Amino acid sequence: MSNNKINKETSCMDDYDQNSITTDQALEKIFDAINPINENEVIPIRESLSRILAENIKANINVPSHRNSAMDGYAINKKDIPLEQTIQLKVVGKSLAGNPFSNSIKQGECVRIMTGAIMPIGSDTVIIQEHVLLSKSETEITIEHDTKPNANVRQAGEDISKGDVVLTKGKNLTPADIGLLASLGLSKISVIRKLKVAFFSTGDELRGINESLNDGEIYDSNRYTLYAMLSRLNVDIVDMGVVKDDKNLLAKAFGEANSKVDVLLTSGGVSVGEADYIKDILQEHGNVNFWKVAIKPGRPLTFGSLGKTLFFGLPGNPVSVMVTFYQFVQPALKKLSGDNANLPLMIKVPCISTLKKKPGRIEFQRGIIEKDNNNNIIVKKTGAQGSGILRSMSDANCFIVLPLDSNDIKPGDLVDVQIFDGII
Repeated sequence: MSNNKINKETSCMDDYDQNSITTDQALEKIFDAINPINENEVIPIRESLSRILAENIKANINVPSHRNSAMDGYAINKKDIPLEQTIQLKVVGKSLAGNPFSNSIKQGECVRIMTGAIMPIGSDTVIIQEHVLLSKSETEITIEHDTKPNANVRQAGEDISKGDVVLTKGKNLTPADIGLLASLGLSKISVIRKLKVAFFSTGDELRGINESLNDGEIYDSNRYTLYAMLSRLNVDIVDMGVVKDDKNLLAKAFGEANSKVDVLLTSGGVSVGEADYIKDILQEHGNVNFWKVAIKPGRPLTFGSLGKTLFFGLPGNPVSVMVTFYQFVQPALKKLSGDNANLPLMIKVPCISTLKKKPGRIEFQRGIIEKDNNNNIIVKKTGAQGSGILRSMSDANCFIVLPLDSNDIKPGDLVDVQIFDGII
């Protein structure tokens, strides 16, 4: 029997690796390497959903443009409100939205008015139609002394005043923003051009979804996951397919993307296996910024550059691809595009599951956030948390984020949660 002792190196199964940087350090390095693009294009507002605004938008009009009624009712002058009992007012006309009453009202008069209609000259109060007594001839109303003065009137510029900055550069435009632009009469706006992002998978074992599988072969799900995640970010996507574990072929693929796209993503080939060439090729043709992060799943994450192209080498395991994309690639793409959005919001929620955890890495376990029988918000794990179990992401609606130095989580403990609706 040999007495030789094996000198074990740190592996992806170990929770601590002195060569790994923290997630905060990784994000700092990524952000330091990014200069947001400044190329703009002018597009119709109907095409601007999820685009990044390239300039501040100032209001050139008041919204609303005139003093108008907030309710259907009768426009009166508050001086006609009686101190006690009731009073009768003569109906002298109508004010409709788009067809205002052109005269002014005198003491003892009122005007039938609809929501959005301009307030007649001499009026300052709208009493809703349900709070008046209309005569049979509809020529007179009776109001009571408890009528509120200045009620139900929207002032000119109450929503937006002329000269106000209503949307700021870097805003990711939402449906409400597009409606806001339309309310200002703007038909076109300047936005940052779309990022161009290329990606490919690496591995001799990968097959297309229309091919049959032999022993040891698997379908390439990562390219489809990446395509879907990128599609939600409104970028121009270049799918470079699958590249075999051949150093020359990989170097050729790197050359095709070098400085021709804004960002290149790969999945697989970034660990320490015999066929993992990504890091070596990046060192030869570009720059390696870092290649290990203290995160689970997803430690073998490589970040660097090829000329003007940013590079992310994502792990090969399906869940690791998604975790590293959402925690590092997506924030980077947003900053590169000029998006001023912050990092994903985390909230604290009681966990009803037992979670296994050792210090050394920040963990992103897949969870389901929901309400219990008492209508309290709780979170639970989806089940097995292996980095190759894509079902755990499909079932989940959040990440349960366990800090670097934390240990096991017991039922009832508060945990940090990233809700997918906030990042995905």
